[in-house]
Amino acid sequence: MRQRLYDDNLFQFDSPQASYWEATAGEVSVNAPPLQGDESCDVVVIGGGYTGLSAALHLARDHNIDVRVLEAGHIGWGASGRNGGFCCPGGTGVGMKDFVKMVGVDDARQFYVAQLEAVELVRQLGAEEGIEYQAYGSAELDVAHTEKAYASLVEAHAIATEQLQLSNELVSAGECRERFYDSSEQFGAMISRPAFGLHPLRYCLGLANAALRHGAHLHSRSEVLSWQKADDGMHHISTAAGTVRARKVIFSTNGFMPEDLRREFYGRTLPVISAIIVTSPLSEEQRAAQSWVTEHPAINSRRILNYFRMLPDNRFLFGGRGHTTGHREGEQETYTRLEAMMKKLWPGWTELKVDYSWHGLICMTGSMCPSVGQLEDDDSVYFAYGYHGNGVNNASWAGKQIADWIGNGASPKLPNVIRGVSRRFPLARFRLKYLQMGIALSSWLDRRG
Repeated sequence: MRQRLYDDNLFQFDSPQASYWEATAGEVSVNAPPLQGDESCDVVVIGGGYTGLSAALHLARDHNIDVRVLEAGHIGWGASGRNGGFCCPGGTGVGMKDFVKMVGVDDARQFYVAQLEAVELVRQLGAEEGIEYQAYGSAELDVAHTEKAYASLVEAHAIATEQLQLSNELVSAGECRERFYDSSEQFGAMISRPAFGLHPLRYCLGLANAALRHGAHLHSRSEVLSWQKADDGMHHISTAAGTVRARKVIFSTNGFMPEDLRREFYGRTLPVISAIIVTSPLSEEQRAAQSWVTEHPAINSRRILNYFRMLPDNRFLFGGRGHTTGHREGEQETYTRLEAMMKKLWPGWTELKVDYSWHGLICMTGSMCPSVGQLEDDDSVYFAYGYHGNGVNNASWAGKQIADWIGNGASPKLPNVIRGVSRRFPLARFRLKYLQMGIALSSWLDRRG
């Protein structure tokens, strides 16, 4: 039996989450039958989310390489089909000031250049492949929840513009109220561009169909159960009903990583449950009650941060940390807490009903950055994971980097801070204990302001 950090309730691969995205994905279908029998290819991809689908698309389209993707659930089952739909710079587990202090100005600037490229890649793929992912907004708002937090934003803005050469903008609470929205915890904001919101599952399914059009083979409901490498250098990747033989493997399962498949990946990630609620549509009066006039996605500055956006049909999406066990009993408690927090921040919306609620895993690393590369002891194995809640653009970009790496036969110029396997968490079997203590401390600090 596979050993996982969380309860098996989080790994029901045959059951889609009852999300707003699943309900509004439209009539898009993806031809991805389960793997049957013995197959072979040049490259096999484990994980059918943004990373794996982007890699498959670019391998097939740009390099004419025979590739197969194995996904445990349906295409888009994991975080790629159930996230908040934010396409924006980010991808670290620390704030901008601490990130620059941690890695230095030059490496931080190199990282953010890649972040901007990644956002534009999503836009480019949508245009090139005709993916209707419902882009909404043109910036991201980082909103201060206290006056003290606004002072920190002023400092972050100086770092962003002067050291990292980003075109961020700082606005006061009054200007934020006039241009964007008001709230009981709104003391000004920093605006980051480029950024926008999208329908994450439509984007995921669009990537899948683009990969299929260009010759990739996709297999849903094909959980990988074993992975061996033969003496002839061929990898044998087996599911319940078949086996794929390939010279190269891309391991791209992110927060749902089955760590037992390769010892090199054990203890490298910390999956964190994130939960989302979506309300019934707001009336014009309800929007006006909180001066809501923006389409931009937003986050707040709480340590246990919330992320939120108005959707094209006037529903409101609100997300935040989930519970820390994965048990079904904790789900409703999380949704109730999120709804209470939303109505605390926007007291004019106390009558709003919640129509959809779901959860999933984001992926953090010990290095606090994404990890992209080859295994040192086996250069036929490539990987990308650890997007810290910014997977829409980061994963799409990482998949392309790996595809070009394989197709061109040479390593791309990756930012130094993301290259290679992330640090292993010390005493990795106690990772959930670290998380629980960290969340408890952060919640206490948020309450103190």
